Parts: sequence; structure tokens; C-alpha cells
Amino acid sequence: MEVLQRTANRGSISTGYDIDNSVKLERDNAEGFNFTNSGAGNRKTWTISYWFKRTELGGGYDIIAGANTGLEIGFDPNNRFQVYDGGYLFVTNRVFRDTSAFYHIVVQLDTTQSTASNRIKLYVNGVEETSLATDSPPSQNADLKWNNTGLIFYVGYFPSANYYSNGYLADVYSIDGQVVAPTEFGEFDEDTGIWKPIKYTGSYGTNGFKLEFKDSSALNTDTSGSSKSLSLNNVSSADQATDTPTNNFCTLNILNALSNGGGNNEYTEGATKGKALETAEMASGTMAVAQGKWYYECKALTNSDIMPGWGVPNKWGHHSNNPGYDEYSFAAHWVGRAYYYGNSYIDFSPSVSWGTNDIISVALDADNGFCYWAKNGTWMNGGSPTSGSTGTGGFNYIGGSTGANMEIVDGDFLIPAFRTNYAPNASILLNFGGFTTISISSAESDADGYGTFEYAPPSGYYALCTKNLEEYG
Repeated sequence: MEVLQRTANRGSISTGYDIDNSVKLERDNAEGFNFTNSGAGNRKTWTISYWFKRTELGGGYDIIAGANTGLEIGFDPNNRFQVYDGGYLFVTNRVFRDTSAFYHIVVQLDTTQSTASNRIKLYVNGVEETSLATDSPPSQNADLKWNNTGLIFYVGYFPSANYYSNGYLADVYSIDGQVVAPTEFGEFDEDTGIWKPIKYTGSYGTNGFKLEFKDSSALNTDTSGSSKSLSLNNVSSADQATDTPTNNFCTLNILNALSNGGGNNEYTEGATKGKALETAEMASGTMAVAQGKWYYECKALTNSDIMPGWGVPNKWGHHSNNPGYDEYSFAAHWVGRAYYYGNSYIDFSPSVSWGTNDIISVALDADNGFCYWAKNGTWMNGGSPTSGSTGTGGFNYIGGSTGANMEIVDGDFLIPAFRTNYAPNASILLNFGGFTTISISSAESDADGYGTFEYAPPSGYYALCTKNLEEYG
């Protein structure tokens, strides 16, 4: 049974230990790291720990693997978690389909244990997984090939099986020769019960290492003190992200898409790139707000037919009189108007349109009920996002200034929402601040220093990340 855990880490809990960076891994780009063990380690006892936020489901997505051993640690094509070493050691019954939060994974192996069930264990967010579809622990005192001399160790991919990861990987540990408890890497917050990271202070062993992805020019740096030399496989400085377990950013929600044409959207690049496979498709983000002021940017990639805005989660449905429009959402239309999907709109004055090289900024003032859009840093319709209740040049999505029969009411939760018009294969690049493939020249952040944007968010507006949501949401 799928479980969306209450204790899943969404990055808003302060621990005194901040994870500043992750690395974005993309299956289509075959991205990852590898190194070859130069000496023999402990082949009976080891521990692996890491944090991972998924951005694509299905397929085989290994996080940790070893060449010529068959060792695979990661998600199977049915979204279950597996450990494989020449045969399946275990596969969970539970599936893992939450793409809005980081999972903390700890795999312990100790073949010296006399009790078979103690030889291999999996912990997810601090809780042992005991409901298993496959449970075949190795024999007692077996020497597995892990930590063997000459083993090629893969992080994020397993090329011989064509398995590659999609998501954000952070704080990776390989501990050689020890069974390390999950509580050495994380703890439950005493107020919320959420599992949160803490600093590991133990040793690493002969072949152990730690990856923090702190240096964008050397994402393969081992910071355990052992100075392992890892090789980069199609990974560059552009893959460094600030989307982490201690500050989780909004991304596109791959589980929620509407289609007028009945097709599916395609999500890549850490769920910051969306491609419509049919016409008039809708997509949304993973974070919702009911108050505060929020900012993000986007860019049309293949044509101008994209409409960025906001919508009410769990209320979307095609308009009863016109299935080309979606109720409970509003957006900037590329032909120069702010559109509420129910055939209500205001025309921008002067009229403005955009193309594939333009960056559109979206500023939502949920405290006063207005949304503003900018093209390449200039606010459309003479908009002034800091005008408060006046809403100068803004779109009143509650309905006041348009006189429309608006379905969105004050206090509704709003979520970033995007629509493509009747243009199959229209693509949009998103920047919520944690990662983007939009080329950023100015590296602007909000007033709290979060997010990396092309244009500075207006005063009082913040990036959609959990540290900001905790304070302003």
C-alpha cells in the first residue's frame, strides 16, 4: 500500500545541521558518479545512508550500485524499494511515490549475524521496513562483493543495467565495516515527529566516503577525510541544487496533471521542465499557500504558448461549458491578458506578448488577492507588486476588479499552476529557486537569501521553499 508519510521530511524543521546542497540527477542525461576501490574493505558488514527526492516514477532507478556484483540499491519499476546482489535480498511491499519530500534511506548489512532477519535491514525516515514482498537475506558470514578490491562503485546510476536516477540526491554516506544506526544520521523532531537530518560524527572505514555536493566546480569531492577520487559521469556544476532535506523547494507535481486532449505531461530536469504531449495541458507545483507573498520565474522553451499562474488544488476540473478551460485557476495569457479560466479576464495595457527567449516572473500577493506578471523584469499592465490592497496593475483573482463570478474565494489554498494552449510539445522551464536549467546571469535571491533567480523578487516576496513557508506561509 502506498503511504504518504506524516513524518516525511519536507525540509522545514531546524536541526542545527543544514544540508546546503544536493545534486540533480537526470536519467535522460545518464548522470552520476563512480570510483574504483583500491583496497579490500569489509565484505560482511557495511552501511549506506542518503537522502533522495524523486522526480520521476516507474522504471528502474538505482541510487547505489556496484559493477560486476549485481548489487543494486534503489527503486524498482513498481516504485518499491529493493536491494539486489546476484538475487533479490529484499523488496518492500510499500511503494514510494511521494515526489514532494525527501526520503532518508539507511541500508545495513551484517552477514555475521546468526539470526537471518538481522543480516540486512532497511530504514526509511528512521523506521524499519518490515513488510517485505521478498525477504531472502544472505547466508551467515557470506562475503559479498561489496567493498571488494577493484569494485567499481556507482552513485546515481548503474550503466550495465541501464538504470539511472531521477531526483535530488543529498548527504551520501558509505560506511565500511560498521552497522550504523539511523539515529547516527537523523532524529525525530520532538514537536512534530518529523524525521530530520543530524551530523554524522563516526568513522568511515577503508572504502567509506561522504558526498555533500558543496563545491559546484568539484561535485565529486569526498568530504569524509579519506579523499576518495570519484569520477563524474555527465555531471557538471549546473547540476548542483539548493533543494535539500533542510530546505525543500517547490517543483512540478508529476502526480497531478490535467489534459484537455487526454495525454500526459513529461517532466524532466529535476521536475522543473514540463512538456505537454497533447494540447491544452495543465500542470501544478508541489507546494500550496493561503497567505503571504510568493515569487517564481518561468520561460517558454519551444514556443510562446505557455500560461503561468496559480490554481486551487483539489478543485480543478474542466469547465462544464468549455473543456478547453479549467476552473479554479488563473494565469497570464501570452496574447496580453490575465485570464481566469471561466472566461473572465483583464487585458494588459499596453498589450504584451512573449516568446521563447523571455523570462516571465510571477508574483502572488495572497494577503490581498492579487497576482502580477513581469516580462524580462518589467511588470506588465503597470503592475506594482508592493502596492498592497490597492493592487496597482494586478489581477484580482478573488473577483473584485473584474466583476466576474470568480470561483476562488479568500482563504483558498493556491498552488502554482501552468497551462499550455493548443500547441502539442509546448515546453516550459520553471524556476522556483532550488534548481533550474534557465540560464541565470544575475543570481538574485529573496530577502532571506533563498532561491537563485534572474530577477530580484519584489520587496516582501519570497521563494517557495519550506524555510520560507514555515515563517511566512
